[in-house]
Amino acid sequence: MSTPSPVEAFYSRIWNDGDLSAASELLSEGFSFRGSLGSELQGRDTFTEYVRSVRGALADYHCEILDCVSEGNKAFAKMRFSGIHVAPFRVHQPTRKSVHWLGAALFTFDGKVISELWVLGDLVGLDAVLQSNA
Repeated sequence: MSTPSPVEAFYSRIWNDGDLSAASELLSEGFSFRGSLGSELQGRDTFTEYVRSVRGALADYHCEILDCVSEGNKAFAKMRFSGIHVAPFRVHQPTRKSVHWLGAALFTFDGKVISELWVLGDLVGLDAVLQSNA
């Protein structure tokens, strides 16, 4: 199956390119986000601040869709996240090393926009990479 265009644009434009203005096109006004790195966030502005914080800690941040399936108003993606650890992230001081971890994302759509997203990342794996790079 192919990746739905809102999912592809979400990762390529917002996360990989850092185009935060794309949030108004791709996310519903009441967008709800729950990620492994924090509590549930409501709204585009709160989410874009989260993106800024992650991209600020991990230079050259990149999300790679490894696999994606979709049905109806849902899509589920297997992901690889990576970047260069340049600022405090989680409980780790910057290492300036390349880091990566795997995760999965469950998207819910409202028409052509994303209304809800749950991301589950391998934080144990991420912490192991951050510790090994210290």
